[in-house]
Amino acid sequence: MRCGPLCQLLWLWPCLLCVQAVSIWKVRDDTKTLIKTIVTRISDISHTHAVSSKQRITGLDFIPALHPNLSLSKMDQTLVLYKHILTSLPSRNVVQIANDLENLRDLLHLLAASQGCPPPRASDLESLNSLESILEASLYSTEVVALSRLQGSLHEMLQQLDIGPGC
Repeated sequence: MRCGPLCQLLWLWPCLLCVQAVSIWKVRDDTKTLIKTIVTRISDISHTHAVSSKQRITGLDFIPALHPNLSLSKMDQTLVLYKHILTSLPSRNVVQIANDLENLRDLLHLLAASQGCPPPRASDLESLNSLESILEASLYSTEVVALSRLQGSLHEMLQQLDIGPGC
């Protein structure tokens, strides 16, 4: 006698009963932990303390500044911009941070999906067309300002996650 789809389902049934969905609280806690890890990594880079995240520097206006009341989609857009900036830098200090930002985006997508938010739309990176020329002119300043502002943005995201951000 052949075992049809019903027999296969019955065979898989005990395995399916043991699988548990990941708690949204666990995802939120993992997101907060990853943010704290990224902030610590930025703090460990000694030259990032040279510039305030609120200081305006001519020519580096494309680097996102702090935004109050961040939604999940705005957090995602901000992380996309920072990841693009960091991956354009030749510094080895930022490689792991850029990878962490991608992982953080994945966690934010899970949080957004759990709230029924629409998938994030593609970010507009046209404002970064002149990034290469800016990097040639002020590589060190760009790295310091980007990391400093990223750290400030991550602190804002952490606060928003405690409140419960919207879509």
